[in-house]
Amino acid sequence: MPLTEETPGSPAPAIEDQEPGHFPTRVCLLIGQLGLGGAEKQLVLLARGLSARGIRTHLLVLFEKGPREEELQGSGVRVVELGFRPRQDGWKSYAVNLRALARLVVFLRKERPQVLQAFLFSAYVLAAPAACLARVPVLVAGRRSLGFFKKGNRLALAVERVATRWTDFLVANATAIADEVRRDEGVPAAKISVIPNGMRRSEFEPAVPADVVTSLPVVLCVANFGAHKGHRYLLKACSALRSSGHPCTLVLIGDGPERAPLRQMADRLGIDVRFLGARTDVACFLARADAVVLPSLYEGSSNAVMEAMAAGRPVVATAVGGTPELLEGRGVLVPPADAAGLAEGLRQVLHDPDAAAALGRKAREWAMANLTDDVMVERYMTLYRQLLEGRRTR
Repeated sequence: MPLTEETPGSPAPAIEDQEPGHFPTRVCLLIGQLGLGGAEKQLVLLARGLSARGIRTHLLVLFEKGPREEELQGSGVRVVELGFRPRQDGWKSYAVNLRALARLVVFLRKERPQVLQAFLFSAYVLAAPAACLARVPVLVAGRRSLGFFKKGNRLALAVERVATRWTDFLVANATAIADEVRRDEGVPAAKISVIPNGMRRSEFEPAVPADVVTSLPVVLCVANFGAHKGHRYLLKACSALRSSGHPCTLVLIGDGPERAPLRQMADRLGIDVRFLGARTDVACFLARADAVVLPSLYEGSSNAVMEAMAAGRPVVATAVGGTPELLEGRGVLVPPADAAGLAEGLRQVLHDPDAAAALGRKAREWAMANLTDDVMVERYMTLYRQLLEGRRTR
């Protein structure tokens, strides 16, 4: 598969020709694909923000593009598809992926970025050898989730450790993630920092409420249907609320392998659950919701929680990963895998609308001060400058 690029650019000037104070002038961002996940959203926000600040920005995609590519239209960001194949395609994928890795190295040598930043596991383990071979001055790896998916996988852990040694700096989007990396991988504190996720200013603007026909309070959960998202405990919690005389309408936005079993469970419990699938109009449902809930068993830094905060909705969520950093004093935190605790948290919010509204206002004010895309991009810019200046003074 040939390397493809939108809006090809002119050859980049040599690094030595740039004024130190103007760093960075060229940045490449690397990820597996451009789906609707939270990491992809943050990557697109960063790419747009860098380009808006006059930085020549390429977004490199390992496997395929995706729906978030539309969000880059008119931004000046150049999207490059590298042509890697997932490993499940068999032995043929190894030869294809070696050629794709060679294309990545050739592209980096031609473009000569001062910074290459990789998002998610596949991207940062491939970025490490490519950056070394292409002599990219600074390689940054993003850590955006807790490491449950690597537990017991010796090969993945070994590859990650080697990649980390070849990486200049790590960025986590929550203190809980940074702490785990330092503790479990022995990464020095000086090699990792925290830059929280960001949101577009438009996400703070009022939306037209969605039409959800019900006479009951509406509880919204935005999360794909994987076992670790804890939907089963949420359904049990809604059943407990119904039994105690506090029924609600549960609206679920997302998709995944657990959808069919969850639908069967909801029918068996006799609760009002609306399965809406994956959607891009989440803001309208946030505007309609009386409460937002996230019952995850583990979590990194949740974009769904952040979006609810921006909309001023009261949030009930499990105290896992980076969620307490977002909601401490600004939401209701409950233990994970605890249907009774989740039901009580929802009951508190739904029973006292005035207190719930106050929580929502407090969360929104904090998010506006700390979680905008402008704040996030400026933090990355500062980090890039510090790393580049550090290389020049060695």
